[in-house]
Amino acid sequence: MAKPTVFKKKSMDFLEKYLNNASPTGYESEGQKIWMNYLKPYVDEFITDHYGNCVGVINPDASYKVVIEGHADEISWYVNYITEDGLIYVIRNGGSDHIIAPSKRVNIHTKKGIVKGIFGWPAIHTRTKDKEEMPKIDNIFIDVGCQKKEEVEKLGVHVGCVITYPDEFMILNGHNFVCRALDNRMGGFMIAEVARLLHENKKKLDFGLYITNAVQEEIGLKGAEMITETIKPNLAIVTDVCHDTTTPMIDKKKEGEIKSGKGPVISYAPSVQNNVRELILSVAEKNKIPFQRLAASRWTGTDTDAFAYSNGGVPSALISLPLRYMHTTVEMVHKDDVENVIKLIYETLLKIDMKKGFSYF
Repeated sequence: MAKPTVFKKKSMDFLEKYLNNASPTGYESEGQKIWMNYLKPYVDEFITDHYGNCVGVINPDASYKVVIEGHADEISWYVNYITEDGLIYVIRNGGSDHIIAPSKRVNIHTKKGIVKGIFGWPAIHTRTKDKEEMPKIDNIFIDVGCQKKEEVEKLGVHVGCVITYPDEFMILNGHNFVCRALDNRMGGFMIAEVARLLHENKKKLDFGLYITNAVQEEIGLKGAEMITETIKPNLAIVTDVCHDTTTPMIDKKKEGEIKSGKGPVISYAPSVQNNVRELILSVAEKNKIPFQRLAASRWTGTDTDAFAYSNGGVPSALISLPLRYMHTTVEMVHKDDVENVIKLIYETLLKIDMKKGFSYF
């Protein structure tokens, strides 16, 4: 097994700060500023756009362009309706899970600052036992401690305010990172670490490297669609999370068998270009980096699809990080997997042969 890359203290400090900052879909800019500030010593310049996509560029004058990419946004809620009694009903911003909402604390983001609230739920004593009602999007609600709609509005809360969970980073049993928004703030962290390693190991690339942190993935890969048209890359290696399927209530016959701690996950899918994937597999084998395989039927559901089908077709591949409890506030990944994804991307970049390319013909 390959020796993992040891995180420096500054890396862990960055990770914790980056995770603890809220970056809901459409409101990623503050997190992007943290990310760019960390990346700045390791790149030559930045590309940004009006919607918050950020790209650190190494060798910007090179004609051949390679993207390594993660996405910056996290799931959240929108204020949708405020009752006369001062309760707040919500709609999703991304794939937020209504099942986990009851009894969760929330931050409502307003122009006056954060307003604290809670997702309330009727006490067990008051519910009809033979007709238990499950949490649904139309019955979960937020209580901010007000009795009237006017009181809520005086706090600065209005329809359209975005809502996030305040849960912060912790390490479980010494080697598991736990937080909301590991999907996919870990991707942004991992590609930034690749840039750091290239810089600190004084590796010179023959191509331009575009370290890309895209926005709005959670509502349909929108940021990647934008930024790939700006960059027009020759190659894209995307990193995101995938399901650890070894936890209860997941059907391995449907989802495949992936386990946290067993290595990065390399995907097979129509949008994954076979020659790029085979290069990544060969790098993993040569460097004794443990890996797992995952098959997707029609699409990966990640920014890989956006890059692959842009600009007449961009050779693209996906390296995923196994994650437990996706779209909850206790998402969990194994530290060894994080280190090995970084190592796999890093070593793959060193083996790219621009002259050979990736054409089947």
